[in-house]
Amino acid sequence: MENNAFLTIDEQSLSLRECLRYLQTSGKLQGFIGDILRQYVLETEVKNRDDLEINPAVIEQAVVDFRLQQKLTDPNVFQEWLSRNGLDYTTFHQQIATNFKNEKLKIVATEPRLQEYFIERKVFLDRVVLSRIIVESKEIAEELKLQISEGENFEALAREHSIADDRIANGMMGPVSRGTMPDTVRAVIDSSEKGDLVGPIELEGRWALFRVEDILPATLDNPQLKQMLTTELFDRWIAEKIQKMTVKLQVSD
Repeated sequence: MENNAFLTIDEQSLSLRECLRYLQTSGKLQGFIGDILRQYVLETEVKNRDDLEINPAVIEQAVVDFRLQQKLTDPNVFQEWLSRNGLDYTTFHQQIATNFKNEKLKIVATEPRLQEYFIERKVFLDRVVLSRIIVESKEIAEELKLQISEGENFEALAREHSIADDRIANGMMGPVSRGTMPDTVRAVIDSSEKGDLVGPIELEGRWALFRVEDILPATLDNPQLKQMLTTELFDRWIAEKIQKMTVKLQVSD
């Protein structure tokens, strides 16, 4: 490999070796190489698979939609935009097609494992909306629970007695992931229903009462959640492929 200029800054030529050294010094070389390996996996898979064909009409419509959204319908304006971005029409069109193939690859690669991955992650995806009262002793917690059962206002008691910061919000914690709850709390909450008051439960030397405001079970019917899990699983799939590679960095003077 010849030591040709890889980058020029203020007329100063930098070789590829020098650029890589800068990345290494800044601690970003590993990420840079990781990006290259990821792109290598994507392009290799897209090139070698025969299950990623995209209807040409879909690609053409995407091109039209992009030009409309970016106000690039005028041919001259569009050509100027291509030039500013270092593109020609063929490369631009290919990028659109590649994006579609990458998205289809994501689905094809993850769909067989998505349900299993969802179950694996479900404890962290299920959420429960809770309010709480935290006090110093079990006796106080039991007295407050008795008062609530007799009709006293939970919110008022939280504001008056709770030592947690959320007392200013009437004890409202908001949605909490089941997976982040202490085991003792999750065990009780899992057997509770909306509206239940549970506790006292000891937490790090203090005592808590919880009211279950709502239960929000995760489901793959939620498009945003499904997309998030698909992306996570796809990243894991790519990482597994990279881990099996033999990678050598060779830069000649």
